[in-house]
Amino acid sequence: MSLSPGDIYVSLKDVTQSGDLLGSVSRVPDNISSGRLTQDTVKLVFDGLSISREYLYWLLRTPGYREYCRGCGTGTTTLGLARDDFLSFPVPELTDTDRLIVDLLEGTEKRITLLRETNATLEAIAQALFKSWFVNFDPVRAKMEGRAPDGMDEATAALFPDSFEESELGLVPRGWRVGALSEFAVLNPESWTAKKHPSTVAYIDLANAKNNEVAEITSYAFDEAPSRARRVLRSGDSIVGTVRPGNRSFAFIYNASSNLTGSTGFAVLRPVEPENTEFVYLSATQDSAIEYFAHVADGGAYPAVRPEVVVGIRSILPSNEVMTAFHNVTAPLLALIGENQLQAQTFATLRDTLLPRLISGQLRLPEAA
Repeated sequence: MSLSPGDIYVSLKDVTQSGDLLGSVSRVPDNISSGRLTQDTVKLVFDGLSISREYLYWLLRTPGYREYCRGCGTGTTTLGLARDDFLSFPVPELTDTDRLIVDLLEGTEKRITLLRETNATLEAIAQALFKSWFVNFDPVRAKMEGRAPDGMDEATAALFPDSFEESELGLVPRGWRVGALSEFAVLNPESWTAKKHPSTVAYIDLANAKNNEVAEITSYAFDEAPSRARRVLRSGDSIVGTVRPGNRSFAFIYNASSNLTGSTGFAVLRPVEPENTEFVYLSATQDSAIEYFAHVADGGAYPAVRPEVVVGIRSILPSNEVMTAFHNVTAPLLALIGENQLQAQTFATLRDTLLPRLISGQLRLPEAA
């Protein structure tokens, strides 16, 4: 069955055994023109029904519904939710107050979506600038042709050479050199140990980082945290997933808490100097780098690449002056992405805190406004 923007679909299977994903609901975003359902996923059709699809969407995200699904789950290796059990979930009558509540939740969700879309645009701009300066060498080519580089002031343009020279990687701007990213980044610089660790960790797992977006940070007491929760993360670090690197599990760390911790499945790259920060992140996460890591990964069911491969990727290294200029141009972009992520997390926390209380009637609307 095909899907269109706004369609709601539900998963009737869960392979996690915890039941946390059983009956999970999602909605096709407006920017996805079409799609198709996978096996064991159902689309909700509202033909002839007067119920608000927005109300039902949020009802199916409440803790009460999640608990209902776990209670109805059957199976051992894979949990399943029978269609009859799903359709038997009680739906309270929609009230005027419920309509106002749904409007509040819809508005919160739209703000989160807008922030994420803005960040995707900012990320694309940063990646495009990196490619222009350090892959295509557009400023150098422009100067060779006697033109001013597009969108660049004279002082910055003066930092670029106007010719190329041969190198082991082919033609490179004159005066630049071929080297490894490790000249500008330290690999996995800190790890928690049995003797040195915080009482709690704010943990980022591989599954929760993708395309410079961290979907969830989980708090654990250190003694109860997953065994992989060992990499210490600081502001300015870049994290790149080494297990199934083609999944693009990478992120730039902004405004890190003192106990922020990453999985040992990440290669943590810490810039040697502040001016190296953005060059390190964008070098390790450009499309060609991710494709290379995926190509050289091995290990069968769980293909992985050694962290040393990530930090050792061969790069064309510019002069210190060009590196500093790139830092000055791109640091505001990554900072804005970080601020937007913090705002999105705040809205998500508000949504997840209000949702169960609002739908259950435990919180009056004026209190939530």
